[in-house]
Amino acid sequence: MGYKKNHIDIISMGCSKNLIDSERLIRRLEAKGYTVAHNPETPRGEYVMVNTCGFIGDAKEESVNMLLELAELRERGDIGRIAAMGCLTERYRGELSDEMPEIDMIYGKFDWDAFARDLPDLKAASRPAEWERTLTTPPHSAYIKISEGCNRFCAFCAIPLITGRHRSRPEEEILAEARQLVAGGVRELNVIAQDLSSYGLDLYGEHRLARLVDRMADIEGVEWIRLHYAYPADFPMDVLDVMARRPNVCKYLDIALQHISDSQLARMRRHIDREGTLRLLDEIRRRVPGIKLRTTLMVGFPGETDEDFDQLLDFVRRVRFDRMGAFAYSEEEDTYAALNYADDVPPQTKQARLDRLMEVQQEISEELNAAMVGREVRLIVDEYEGDTAICRSQWDSPEVDLTYRVEGCDAPEGAMIDAVITEAMPFDFIAEMKKEETGSL
Repeated sequence: MGYKKNHIDIISMGCSKNLIDSERLIRRLEAKGYTVAHNPETPRGEYVMVNTCGFIGDAKEESVNMLLELAELRERGDIGRIAAMGCLTERYRGELSDEMPEIDMIYGKFDWDAFARDLPDLKAASRPAEWERTLTTPPHSAYIKISEGCNRFCAFCAIPLITGRHRSRPEEEILAEARQLVAGGVRELNVIAQDLSSYGLDLYGEHRLARLVDRMADIEGVEWIRLHYAYPADFPMDVLDVMARRPNVCKYLDIALQHISDSQLARMRRHIDREGTLRLLDEIRRRVPGIKLRTTLMVGFPGETDEDFDQLLDFVRRVRFDRMGAFAYSEEEDTYAALNYADDVPPQTKQARLDRLMEVQQEISEELNAAMVGREVRLIVDEYEGDTAICRSQWDSPEVDLTYRVEGCDAPEGAMIDAVITEAMPFDFIAEMKKEETGSL
């Protein structure tokens, strides 16, 4: 079939932080005159760029497999040159150059802009501003990254090895980007970072997340601000006051806890213990009534005993997280755990524990969801499937949380609607438009 001349496909792997880098690259390529497609079903570009993930073993394998699949397409003449950027290439650039000759052009996580500079200009254009990007999300919703890197150095995590030390973006720069996004039609800002809790410490010598969010909430046109990837140790408690006070700051917090056993938390180097975690969660719920919490937990970390795992199960039953994800530990080279601990929990035990943990959470989720039936909710319309509006609430982040299916809705995408939940499903809700009350004459 042949590839499309002057056409570039961008394939984003991994997290929303990667997605922002892809969006910035797309904007630069479009400014040079190229036609760009994001995550096409069938790549046909003269260039195909893979923005790789290198967080855990499964994600690395997925990125490598994608590059190998593209190599087969190139053999058939369906695509032109293959490029790679992102976390995997940042960490393994030398190895990939030696072991994967299929990749024509390799960039890291922070020099991806060189890909755009390396391509010839197809038209005369000014260079886009530093954080200018082409959104690949629905036009009413966007991610906004407020910092890069991490100083926590948890025993299992390779992120600091890839991204380096924590670096906050200047407050005014973030607010300028937020205003630009809102001026372009964005109504929902999903605030992300490797570690939200540390925002501002490096630049200003103090926590600045609360102040940043408070000022962001002042921007006219912002309906929702949602916070993702907070760290429990040294959590900036003043952000809870902003969340409780400002109606356009979602009553939602994504805070990865990983475990609850004191021995596991210490071995993981999480800088917090069981009692500190429980106090934090109680305080969050006390100061922000109605908040919904999302967390991520890990099973099978080196040294995890049956007793440790039972504590984790009891913790999940006690706290009753509204949203929860979990994964089994995989050893990442050069991390503290890989250098100091034996990976001593058998794979079958890891999988059995993961399955059991998710079974418990599913039971909790079903109970919490059932309790929502009959409740009125404010929703944003993301898209339509036929005549059914696919929506989300303030408690549901794009891609990872629940959706609401609303029949008989004719509001445009991006509109805010009021609906009543009529049925709870395992992974979504059925809702109907709220009936307008009319008075009699």
